Amino acid sequence: MKTRITELLGIEYPIIQGGMAWVAEHKLAAAVSNAGGFGLIGGASASADIIREEIRKAKELTDKPFGVNVMLMSPHADEVAKVVVEEGIKAVTTGAGSPEKYMEMWKEAGVKVIPVVASVALAKRMEKYGADAVVAEGCESGGHIGSQTTMTLVPQVVDAVSIPVIAAGGVADGRGMAAAMMLGAEAVQVGTRFVASTEAVVHDNYKEKIVKAKDIDSEVTGMSNGHPIRVLRNKMTREYLKMEKEGASFEELEYLTLGSLRKAVVEGDVMNGSLMAGQIAGMIHDIKSCKEIVEEMNAQAEKLMKL
Repeated sequence: MKTRITELLGIEYPIIQGGMAWVAEHKLAAAVSNAGGFGLIGGASASADIIREEIRKAKELTDKPFGVNVMLMSPHADEVAKVVVEEGIKAVTTGAGSPEKYMEMWKEAGVKVIPVVASVALAKRMEKYGADAVVAEGCESGGHIGSQTTMTLVPQVVDAVSIPVIAAGGVADGRGMAAAMMLGAEAVQVGTRFVASTEAVVHDNYKEKIVKAKDIDSEVTGMSNGHPIRVLRNKMTREYLKMEKEGASFEELEYLTLGSLRKAVVEGDVMNGSLMAGQIAGMIHDIKSCKEIVEEMNAQAEKLMKL
């Protein structure tokens, strides 16, 4: 399945791994790239030195293209943006802001820039400033979300820009991938499905929660303070939503979730940790290798699209 995205990134399959904080490290990125997709190292709030180390470790595990997700709200974003150039990274995705200030530096270095957007307006702005593609991410996604669904956002973004569009949110198998292509996307970005992979350096408790999740187990916290985050329900989310309903301040809510993602990913605390996962968690019933995930997803999508 060849698209403008496979050509742009030099990959076999139009499948991009999400740049998930605490999850998207060098082993997962390399495994996805080795499988023919495009792996990403999640910058999150990590320092430039840590990102440089992650990039070099990934290079030891794969000779295939991979990228870095630059979280623009990070206090280290300026330094990480430079590391991307210094280490010869071919493409970046960006989130939590606009990458305009880094565009000139990245473009001069030949770095492909692919911002994650949750609206048509931002997609058009990113194209205007030289983005090579955009990821249109619907609210089905895990973690920080916008307000539009993938089904409605993707075709509107496709109609609004001339650069390729990558669909994210609600894609766990070839059916979702084929549907995204029918909406005009030229690749999909996948997060939750890769959390439940053998290569993901995520605590087994976290993976098991995804595997056992039902369709109704997804919840959104932070609606009251304008920072909605999709997670799997647990003791922490119940307390958070109760506090939101009672009018708790942003500071009180922040304190409750302090370090909660690390608790889930590293410590396996599925009661008090932040189990970021998309609505498609209910569709995931096993833990597979990245190679199996990528190849099965692509094969199923190709079969459906030829019907």
